[in-house]
Amino acid sequence: MASRIRIFARVTDLFFLVAGTFIAANAAAMFYTPARITGGGATGVGTIFYYLFGFDQGTVMMFINIPLVLFGMKVFGWKYGIRTLVGSVMLSLWTTLIGHATGYQGLLNYSDTVNVLLSALFGGVLMGIGIGLTMKSGSNTGGTDVISQVISHYFPVRVGTVSFTVNAVVVCCGGIFLGLQPMLFAIIAMYLSSQLTNYVLLGFGTNLAKAVYILSDEHVPDISQRVISELHRGGTVVQGTGIYTDKSHPMLIVIVPNNQLNYLMKIISTEDPTAFVYVTEAYEVLGRGFVSLKKVAEKE
Repeated sequence: MASRIRIFARVTDLFFLVAGTFIAANAAAMFYTPARITGGGATGVGTIFYYLFGFDQGTVMMFINIPLVLFGMKVFGWKYGIRTLVGSVMLSLWTTLIGHATGYQGLLNYSDTVNVLLSALFGGVLMGIGIGLTMKSGSNTGGTDVISQVISHYFPVRVGTVSFTVNAVVVCCGGIFLGLQPMLFAIIAMYLSSQLTNYVLLGFGTNLAKAVYILSDEHVPDISQRVISELHRGGTVVQGTGIYTDKSHPMLIVIVPNNQLNYLMKIISTEDPTAFVYVTEAYEVLGRGFVSLKKVAEKE
């Protein structure tokens, strides 16, 4: 039974990975780039380079992501690196294939401003869905994700804050090189993308992190070790007594950023498919790995 669950999980992950990167690539090659909209991260840089120098967008994304992935691998380990490399490479390849097939011309007449707005709306929705599905597979699309996670690993800054800052720089560069109007449309596209990513990835909530409570009689030590080695997070084990069975059970409590929730679920299901798990919003997370208590005190 457990082996069947693992096989089904891997097939599902593969489907999410292929579908997610394909959808995100369509957003980039069919909507963002034809409308001169600079999405965040490597995708936005690819759009800028396409119009300034004629470089293929997918190729530019590849050259940006590979060194970032290698750096992320050095910080977080080879498993993280492989997952990120696969996701970023597939996104770049899909973008190149779709871009060459369509000449990066898109579907609409972009002399009409309304069509540029439509591209921002539909491109943002598709990009969010694609990134969300890719992250559901346990991978990510590289770029801003890697930069944000590495900086947050070494400094007490939220992943979301770093990601927003990096994306804002890319969007502003797009405004400088491609015009103010596309930059404003890019802001709309990025907002929609972030909302759809959260919706697809989590199904609820958009806060910084989630609190995960895991009850597993025999596998809490195994789950704990994988949380430390693969997610680079800590946790707390407490003893509780079930009111129905009147038996003592260990419960592991882990706080994870939104983008690690799905991977944590995979760890749990692999180690103990019968575990009892419930997830709640963590509206404010302070301390090691998140936001410094000292910084919060200084602001006040």
